[in-house]
Amino acid sequence: MKLRIVVTLKNGVLDPQGKAIEHALGALGFAGVGEARVGKLIELDVADDTDDETIDAMCRKLLANTVIENYRVERA
Repeated sequence: MKLRIVVTLKNGVLDPQGKAIEHALGALGFAGVGEARVGKLIELDVADDTDDETIDAMCRKLLANTVIENYRVERA
C-alpha cells in the first residue's frame, strides 16, 4: 500500500522558510502572494495489512514533531 504523509507546521509556529519564499517571490516580481508555509511530503510503501495504529505510531515517533507539526495520512 502506498501512503503519503503530509506534515505541516501548526498555526502560530514561525516559518522562516515560508517567509523567505514570500520575500523572494515578491523580489522576483510575483505579486499577490499573501503567505507561504513550508511542509514535508513523505511517501511510504508499506505492507497492505499495516493497520492505522501502526501508521499513526510511525508518524508520531519519527515522521512528525507533534509539538510543532500536524500530519495527515493519504492512501494512494
